[in-house]
Amino acid sequence: MNDTTRRQFIQSTGLATGAVAVAPMLWTTSAQAQWNNVPEPGAKLRVLRWSRFVQGELDAYMANVKKFTEKTGVEVRVDTEGWEDVRPKAAVAANTGAGPDIILSTNDDANLYPDKLLDVTDLCTYLGKKYGGWYPACETYMRPDGKKWIGVPLGASGAIMVYRQSHVKAAGFNTFPKDTDSFLKLFQALHAKGTPGGMALGNATGDSGWTHWLMWAFGGSIVDKNNKVVINSPQTVKALEYGRELYKTFIPGTLSWLDPNNNKAFLDNQISVTNNGMSIYYAAKNSDNPAVKAIASDIQHAPFPIGPVGVPTEYHLFFNQMVFKYTKYPNAAKEFLRFMMEAEQYDAWLQGGGGYVSHPLAAYGKNPIWTVDPKHTPYRDSAKNMRPSGFAGQLGYASAGAMADFIVSNMVAEAASGSKSPAEAAQRAQKRAERYYKS
Repeated sequence: MNDTTRRQFIQSTGLATGAVAVAPMLWTTSAQAQWNNVPEPGAKLRVLRWSRFVQGELDAYMANVKKFTEKTGVEVRVDTEGWEDVRPKAAVAANTGAGPDIILSTNDDANLYPDKLLDVTDLCTYLGKKYGGWYPACETYMRPDGKKWIGVPLGASGAIMVYRQSHVKAAGFNTFPKDTDSFLKLFQALHAKGTPGGMALGNATGDSGWTHWLMWAFGGSIVDKNNKVVINSPQTVKALEYGRELYKTFIPGTLSWLDPNNNKAFLDNQISVTNNGMSIYYAAKNSDNPAVKAIASDIQHAPFPIGPVGVPTEYHLFFNQMVFKYTKYPNAAKEFLRFMMEAEQYDAWLQGGGGYVSHPLAAYGKNPIWTVDPKHTPYRDSAKNMRPSGFAGQLGYASAGAMADFIVSNMVAEAASGSKSPAEAAQRAQKRAERYYKS
C-alpha cells in the first residue's frame, strides 16, 4: 500500500492512526489449524463481486487482492456488479459451466446450484478452528446439510435502524423503541411532525429484508422445521395488519424502492428513520457537502424492536463466497479465499469498510472497528445474531428460490399498499412458496 493509498484508507475509515497501527491483529484461537495448499502453476483467477456501498471496503478489498498477487504470483481480475445483477450472472455461470472462478453473492444463492460448487470443507474447517468458530447462521447458509461446505462465509451487512436522534426526540421519544407497539407509535409521531420514516418495499436485495423481521416478529415464517409451507397463518396475517398501519406513516414511493433509495432519501432529509447498513452514516461522515456532513452527528443506530414472539428476530444480508467447479485452478481459488479471510487481510478489510460488514468468525469480534466509534457497535453482532432467510426450515433449492423471488417482501407490499387484504396476501404467498417447497 503506497503512502497516498494509506492516507486515503485511514481517512475513509475515520479511524485514528493509533487504532490502525495495531495491525496485524492476530485473533488466532487454535494452534491446531493446519493448511497445506499450493496454487496451480500459471494460475489466473476471475472474481465477480457486488459493487461497494462503502468505498473504503472496496479499496481495502482491492489492496488485499494486490497483496495476494504479489505474494503468490496469481493474477486476479475483479469485476463488480450491483447486487441485483450478481444473482443472474451467477445463475448463468452455473448453467453454462463458464464464467468467474469465484463469485461473491448474497443470502442462500449458493443453494440454487450446490452441485455446481467446489467443496471447500477443508478450508472452512481450517478457518473455523483458527478463528474461534463460525456463527450458526453463517454455517447454515454455507453448510446446509451439516456436512459439506459449499462456500465460504464472508460476513453480513447489518440491517438495523438508522435514525435522526433529534427528530426522534422531537416526536416525544427519548430512546429508540424496543417493542413493536412503541415502534409503530414512533413512526406515527414522526409522520405527524412532517419528518416521516420509510423502508424499502420494492425488490431490494438488502433493504427489503425488514419484511422478514416483521413476519418473524409476530411468529410467522415461510416454513416450519419440517419445511412445510406455513406462511398463510394467523401470525403472518397479524404481521401484515401491523405492516399496513406502519406503511401509512411512510414517505410516498417506498413500494418501488431498491437498495440505494433509502440512503438517498435519508441524506436528503426526506426521512428520519430507515433500516440500513453502516453506509448512510459512513456517507454522511465522509461527505464533502457540509450540509450532509452535519447530519452524521445526529445519526444513531439501534436494533429492530422485539415483537409479540418475545425474542429478537434479526434479518441481515448475508454475503457468501462461491468457487465454481468449472474453475481450472481450484487450489488457487481456495488459496485466494484463505488469504482474504486470514487476520492480516480480514482485519484490514473490516476497518476499511468502517463496520459495514459484520464478521462470520467469532475471533474478529475483537477488531477495534467495533469500539473506536460507539455508533459502530450496534452492527458488531449482526452475523452472530441473524436468522437465515429460510427460517425455520432447512436451506436448499426451495429456500434459495423463494428468497430470490421476493415472496415475503412482495406479500408485505401487497398488504401494506391495500392491493390485497392481509389474508389475501398471505394466501398468495402460500401458493407461491409451495411452488418451491414441493412435497
